[in-house]
Amino acid sequence: MTTASVLPARNGLAPGGLTGTGKLLVFMLRRDRVRFFGWTLGLALLMTYFSSAMGALAETEEDLESFAGFARTPAGAMFGGPGFGFDALTVERFLVGEYGLYLLTGAGLMGLLTVVRHTRAEERAGRTELIRANVVGRHAQLTAALLLATLMATVTALLIAAVMIGGGYDTTGSLVFGAGAGACALAFAGTAAATVQMSAQPRAAAGTAGAVLGAAFALRALGDMAHVQQSGPSWLSWLSPIGWSQQTAPYTLDRWWPLLLSLAFAAATAALGYATSMRRDLGAGLFPPRHGAPRAAPWLNSPLALAFRLHGPGLVGWSAAVLLGSGAYGSFTQPLLDGLEDAPGEVVTLLGGADNLLDGYLGTMGLMWAFVAGTHAVLAVQSLRNEETEGRTEPVLATAVGRRALLGGHLTVVGLSTLWLLLLAGLGDGIGAAASTGDAGLLGETVLGHVAHAPAVWLVLALAALLYGAAPGAVPLVWAVLAYGLFAGFFGPLLELPEVAQSVSPFAHIGEYPAETLSVASLAVLTALAALCTAAALAAFRRRDVVTQA
Repeated sequence: MTTASVLPARNGLAPGGLTGTGKLLVFMLRRDRVRFFGWTLGLALLMTYFSSAMGALAETEEDLESFAGFARTPAGAMFGGPGFGFDALTVERFLVGEYGLYLLTGAGLMGLLTVVRHTRAEERAGRTELIRANVVGRHAQLTAALLLATLMATVTALLIAAVMIGGGYDTTGSLVFGAGAGACALAFAGTAAATVQMSAQPRAAAGTAGAVLGAAFALRALGDMAHVQQSGPSWLSWLSPIGWSQQTAPYTLDRWWPLLLSLAFAAATAALGYATSMRRDLGAGLFPPRHGAPRAAPWLNSPLALAFRLHGPGLVGWSAAVLLGSGAYGSFTQPLLDGLEDAPGEVVTLLGGADNLLDGYLGTMGLMWAFVAGTHAVLAVQSLRNEETEGRTEPVLATAVGRRALLGGHLTVVGLSTLWLLLLAGLGDGIGAAASTGDAGLLGETVLGHVAHAPAVWLVLALAALLYGAAPGAVPLVWAVLAYGLFAGFFGPLLELPEVAQSVSPFAHIGEYPAETLSVASLAVLTALAALCTAAALAAFRRRDVVTQA
């Protein structure tokens, strides 16, 4: 073989680098035949629910105007968007201006998780090496994953647009809004294409892409709040892929050109992923892991210490993000209170009444950070499944370590870490609120209100552990508990969800202190349920076989 014949094969951009892309795309579609429709139909159905609920709540112009008053405040901008067209508000403008943000965020998650699942996770599991042993180009797998994400984004965009058009809303605005959701999915799919090259661990790749999504959400929030107040760095919204989709202003300006920024960002980050993939070995990351010590530290002598060593590095990143985020939200307490004075009656009631807005806002922040801590807990349990399928759990169990001790050590560390994150969130919100309002007494109340959600988070952790112990492949189902709790907690009262339906969520029973009195009985019951589920998880894990492949 001549040198000239070897060079094209080493060039990832040569035609041969994409050989087998179509076959791999078919395989990915078959593997994701449930996830594909779960994501796309789920986002479309969520918009259907928002549309029907708003149609029932806002039956008159007076109802719409009351919602507009809230949307024009910094609080409305932080949780919704810049509020284009709210000076002449319609139902469709309110839908995309307030609830559209959550569809855009969900679409972004769909894009990044899809790419990580079919690239770095496959590589880590060892299946990519088997695939590449066949006639498959170097970039075929990444290209197929991006094509799958593009297909999902397109279907999501069309379904959302169809839902809005079917609701009787303007066709152009519906298409613009749907395209914005699809463009957001593409932007974060491209982000994941770059982050999967950095680390050998799928969790690190997804975490890095998720951090970009979180930063995009925060930048958009700060920029939109400044836009509503007509002072401050409103340009921050233009640094966010989520903000680009919102800047299309569906049903108001109907401008397509901001989506060019999303497409350019997706193309640039995907190109970065292609370029960096040629600078690393299969199975490795662009940044190699540092070498460990030749001898283990003396304290690494127990399953509990091993669990702390595995979860510790990730907890550092989570801690920094939670502390910075909570400090930012807390520092905006006084401006938010000033804006909430014009909020609609439903929102004021949700936050505890006109005389209790401060406590209501801090209680709502506690609930929000409880969901963040719950996300950390579920991801930690999923990492245990990765440890098992990648063959690292079995060697540990081959020693004198028992199954209950191993899983119990992990659950202890994760349970304490969720408590730690809630404490940091309480400190950040409390210090920020105290500095913003000048009331130092808010610090203690805020910390207590945030930490009080720990039993609900522990129950979510225990449910995830129970699924891991009994049926490890079903662990992702616990995300439904968090998603429903988030929906029922933030949208249930506003959309008049029945009280029985709201009470299904474990987060609905403790009370959003300091706005509400803490229920000691609920704290005890949730803690007891978490303990029972944990015991059942330990027993189930002891009985089942260890799985060495996904």
